[in-house]
Amino acid sequence: MSDARYPLTRYLGIDSAGSPTMTIDGSLVFLADTTGTPQVWSLDEPGAFPSRLTAHDERVSFVSASPTRSEVVFGMDTGSDEHDQLYRYDLDSGTETALTATPEAIHLWGAWSPDGDRIAFTANRREGSTFDVYVQGRDDAEATLVHEGPGGFLSVEAWGEPGIVCSKANASFDQNLFLLDPESGDYRKLTDDTDARYHDVTFGPDDDLYCVTNHGADTAYVARLDLDDGAPTVVEEAGDWNVSHLLLHGGTGRVVWVRNVDGYSEVHAGRLTAGDDIEPLSTPDLPDGVVFAAGFGPDGDCAISMSRSDDPKNVFVLNPDTGSAERWTNFGTLGIPRETFLDPEIVRYESFDGREIPAYWTLPPNAEPGETPVIVDIHGGPEHQRQPWFYPTKQYFLQHGYAVLEPNVRGSSGYGTAYTHLDDTDKRMDSVADIEAAVGWLHERDAVDADRIVAYGRSYGGFMVLAAITEYPDLWAAAVDFVGIADFETFLENTGEWRRSHREQEYGSLENRDLLRSISPIHEAERISCPLFIQHGANDPRVPVGEAKQIAERVRERGVPVETCIFEDEGHHTTSRENLIDEFERIAAFLDEHV
Repeated sequence: MSDARYPLTRYLGIDSAGSPTMTIDGSLVFLADTTGTPQVWSLDEPGAFPSRLTAHDERVSFVSASPTRSEVVFGMDTGSDEHDQLYRYDLDSGTETALTATPEAIHLWGAWSPDGDRIAFTANRREGSTFDVYVQGRDDAEATLVHEGPGGFLSVEAWGEPGIVCSKANASFDQNLFLLDPESGDYRKLTDDTDARYHDVTFGPDDDLYCVTNHGADTAYVARLDLDDGAPTVVEEAGDWNVSHLLLHGGTGRVVWVRNVDGYSEVHAGRLTAGDDIEPLSTPDLPDGVVFAAGFGPDGDCAISMSRSDDPKNVFVLNPDTGSAERWTNFGTLGIPRETFLDPEIVRYESFDGREIPAYWTLPPNAEPGETPVIVDIHGGPEHQRQPWFYPTKQYFLQHGYAVLEPNVRGSSGYGTAYTHLDDTDKRMDSVADIEAAVGWLHERDAVDADRIVAYGRSYGGFMVLAAITEYPDLWAAAVDFVGIADFETFLENTGEWRRSHREQEYGSLENRDLLRSISPIHEAERISCPLFIQHGANDPRVPVGEAKQIAERVRERGVPVETCIFEDEGHHTTSRENLIDEFERIAAFLDEHV
């Protein structure tokens, strides 16, 4: 393999900007990881040097600007344990005020009241398995419990004059919306019992409710929901592709919506008119890439965080009327030339049942026929999608001589509702068979060395790695499992109580242990023959660290090389740059040794 021109630390040191929010005075507030962990920054004009507002050792998870005052609310956990506490930050004085102080509970950010005097959020303070709705005045020391949830996930989606809209997640593919009156406590269901997703819920200029939903359709579209019966009216159809984002400015009726076209974000701008129509305003002048988050400012401009293969996440501000988009942040690439960052090719390969599986395929520079090792990078979720955004470690491995294949196996989002259900419960292993088909496709590529293929994946993708090396052990030279599920029984028994019923809808219930055993790699661990690297965080509330420990022990007992990397101060994601460098330097050395 060729030596990389730049060390791994340079790639992992590249900064990014996300979670943009516009303040009442038109400044931009966002999160950036320049200090090694995400913190709150602000910027008064495009291209200026940003100001750092927070200086914590722990990561900040979100930031949201008040609609009426020069202040923001942000969330922060401890050791990446996802037990967010909420803080209010006065942008004029720099004063930071803790709003919550119950570290044993998770606080899920919700929304500001229309007048900016209060915030609404959900938390599992009362019972660990149940999220309730709380309202807190911006100057209040304590929050008021305004609704007790029925158990499991409950989140606040929007707050308008009609009330607070809450979302109850029954499964990753099924939510219901409710309308809560925070004064009286009245709580009523808005949507029917059809399996459907609802997101980007927002109130419009006349207090009508809009969202993105796939109710009654294979692809997600923009809809207005009737506040009496929740019936959706189509405002903007998605066609063959999902609408992935919706932004609506209540004061002007400006709308920005994004279609996910084969993983790339197609941004549109318009204005709501009478009769649930959108009048097109402009074709936004944004680069091809992937939109992560966006939000309107008080004057109707829209801040958009986006990335592409050659550009880390940065923030653009879009004028929907003219389509002009100005880049506000540019953290650069630490001197690594952008032309060295490679774009993937969209490919499709045939799986065992004739189904076409979409994937991204990237060859390294100067790939020699028959000599190129490949990393098969499997995304998590499972209802998630690999998209062509900037991955610093991917670009490092490409420059180090590896090709990268990123399949969106059945069960992935982005390709319609029917596709996401192709791996549910007893069809789980069909998605693993898609990975075998991916390796078969790789064997037909002239550049590929078929004896040096690596299984690599995070979270649910970590399960896919473990399943692939147990179901098809002869295909792999090595494997890298990040926070993966080894045993669905112990996973469901030990995951956060609030997640259990939600995850059972996808994977199968503890009442059907035979099914869970049949899809759990731990029961086929004796088939693993390739060297295995396992990474996990001790504070992981989603996939408990016991999953890593038990598969490592079982494989090590057989004399197969196993290396573990368990951080005591991390959770489901590695959020400290220091830990990321340690983690990936070890992975790079592991692959150099075994591949």
